[in-house]
Amino acid sequence: MRWAGVLALVVATGLVTALLGDGWWADALGSVLYTAAVFVGLVLLRPGARGWVLATLACAVAAAVELAQLTPVPAALAEAWPPVRLLLGTSFDPRDLAAYAVGAGVVGALDALAARVSARRARPSHG
Repeated sequence: MRWAGVLALVVATGLVTALLGDGWWADALGSVLYTAAVFVGLVLLRPGARGWVLATLACAVAAAVELAQLTPVPAALAEAWPPVRLLLGTSFDPRDLAAYAVGAGVVGALDALAARVSARRARPSHG
């Protein structure tokens, strides 16, 4: 699947989770998916970069957005244009920082696995 398609799938899943989910699991899954979406966006911007670097950067970006929620800026932007709430959030929750780390670990591991599978398929068979 192309990365743009992966991004669309991650974003769609995140939107469904945000709109229909309830409770701690929906919040945690949304945070994991947020990190995954940032990761895929970074892959689209830097397709040759190492996966672990992009996963780490995705976690840092997500954490920076979460920490920005300690200021009134995201809430003011969301009040001016409500869809911003889905992108920037409005209230800080330290548990989200842990979920971002989990998300980075998941996408980093999946990227490493995909690279191994791809490398294995690229090797000529000796048989």
